[in-house]
Amino acid sequence: MIRLVFVDADGTLVGSQGVPDCAWEAVEEARKKGLTLALSTGRLARGKTLEYAKRLDPEGYHIFQSGAVVLNGRGEVERAWRLPQTPYHQAVDLSRREAAALEAYAAGGGFYAERSSRLLDAHAELIGVAPEPRDLHRVFFEAPVVRAQFVVEAERWPRLRPAVLALGLDLHEATSPATPGIVYASLTAPGVGKLRAARYVAERLGVDLAREAAAVGDGKNDLELLKAVRLGIAMGNAPEEVKKAADLVVPPADDCGLKEALETIWRLKDS
Repeated sequence: MIRLVFVDADGTLVGSQGVPDCAWEAVEEARKKGLTLALSTGRLARGKTLEYAKRLDPEGYHIFQSGAVVLNGRGEVERAWRLPQTPYHQAVDLSRREAAALEAYAAGGGFYAERSSRLLDAHAELIGVAPEPRDLHRVFFEAPVVRAQFVVEAERWPRLRPAVLALGLDLHEATSPATPGIVYASLTAPGVGKLRAARYVAERLGVDLAREAAAVGDGKNDLELLKAVRLGIAMGNAPEEVKKAADLVVPPADDCGLKEALETIWRLKDS
């Protein structure tokens, strides 16, 4: 029986025009059916995203920052994994050298960038939070930095990607239908990702991840989690690699795919 469902944000809960009404209707029905819902996102726990988490389950656990932070139902940091110092500073140096937009995130919700840009402005509008302008090297010594994120044009990303991979951090690549043409390349400490955070959440809730959990997602950063749970569901807007790894593919976010996914899950729960 499935008891716990991890729900991705961008491209899963959030479509090109925000969260469709059909998704929230399905969320309410899923909770009535007794399912525990946990947001699992690359976003930080502020603004619109924190409101999404509270609406999914105001008393549960939620995953943010590509798995680097888990918050409890009171909005407190339950678990966080910091970035190692040297690779982080190398990422900052790379961003300056290549004039590539970089964001830094702290466990408690701090959000920083060195300069404004069209891409960062688009991202700030998407998440409803603007970064604080700071020297990113100094930020590391003033806040518990858990994630860095390059915000790059899709056509430029393949050229920058090898240098980012060479930093030795875990790379989580994502996009959003609300900001087409932009790649969000998150960096976390080695071994940190949505799956590790999901295991922590499942343990706290007394849920067997492989037998009693499901996950719905659309990005490469969802792959490990989709494979690890009893039922992994990919959205129709997901890359082929993600669809092939899933047990089920539903329509895109804008076409009420999350509604179909949750209905499938609660039918399994009741069977």
